[in-house]
Amino acid sequence: MPHILRLLLVVLIRSLRSRRDLLLENLALRQQLAVLARRHPQPRFSVPDRFFWIALRRLWAGWRNALILIQPDTVVRWHRTAFKLYWNWLVRGHVRVGRKPTSRELRELIFRMVSENPTWGAPRIHGELKMLGFDISERTVQRWMRKAPRDPEPARRWAAFLRIHRKAIAAMDFFTVPTLSFGVLYCFFVIHHGRRRILHCNVTRHPTTAWVAQQLREAFPYNSAPRYLIFDREHTFHGEVLEAMEGLGVSPVRTAIRSPWQNGVAERWVGTCRRDLLDHVIVLNKRHLKRLMNEYVHYYHEDRTHLGLDKETPAGRKVAKGTPVNAKVVSMPRLSGLHHRYDLAA
Repeated sequence: MPHILRLLLVVLIRSLRSRRDLLLENLALRQQLAVLARRHPQPRFSVPDRFFWIALRRLWAGWRNALILIQPDTVVRWHRTAFKLYWNWLVRGHVRVGRKPTSRELRELIFRMVSENPTWGAPRIHGELKMLGFDISERTVQRWMRKAPRDPEPARRWAAFLRIHRKAIAAMDFFTVPTLSFGVLYCFFVIHHGRRRILHCNVTRHPTTAWVAQQLREAFPYNSAPRYLIFDREHTFHGEVLEAMEGLGVSPVRTAIRSPWQNGVAERWVGTCRRDLLDHVIVLNKRHLKRLMNEYVHYYHEDRTHLGLDKETPAGRKVAKGTPVNAKVVSMPRLSGLHHRYDLAA
């Protein structure tokens, strides 16, 4: 009985379909058969074939049901491409209207004013251009000021300072770590620029100036403090922290606002620690994070090679020489198998 009802329903639908739809469906199927016959080595739709389906899409609402060789989204993409080509062809001889483009000479003059007058804003520069007789809006001046090339000299001076005093520089910073219970732990570290060694690392839930000052005393025992210590504008890096630096004989170097590149060694270590360890684990609590960080610092010093040290390790890992091709290599897991160290078998 259900089979008979289904057959009657199909016959009813077929009878209601117009002769035009049947002709278009037949044409669509024949066109695909023609494409299928052109195998080299697989059927491809030429430009006339694509225009055929673009036209059929506009003439027939049921064009999707007749598709066999291609997806409906492909026909839609062809239609949009043809739409762009059509309108590009229509406007090929038309004069462009809208805002008058800013000439190259005027842009260079704006850039020159920006470089020669770093304290000037858009209204001041626009006023000077107006006095010179240039027809340009203040908003356009502001838009081109954002694109003005910056003076690289301050960055060069800072890079030269870091390079010359690298062995006498350390840096400190905080980074946050979420816990399983949706809490936040603060990880404090001090890193030496010379060999990228982590001089001190500790974890707290509530960082204070007194706690940071004590960490600095533990990081630099027995007159081992560097000459310079770089740090950002963290709210705990003041008061007792600065007094502790003075007592240790360290010259504080505070970075500029929103300039993390000035403390690049510390920022890079944070990213390395996250990629190597913290992005792959869920920290349970403070004790768990301290254990993980101690293991990671040991791996970082003894096993992990660094691009900034010419593929060496901060602790000076011994390099094997004259290794034969068939030498046996053993792997030793680090950080519970998250990383490995490879050595030659004895």
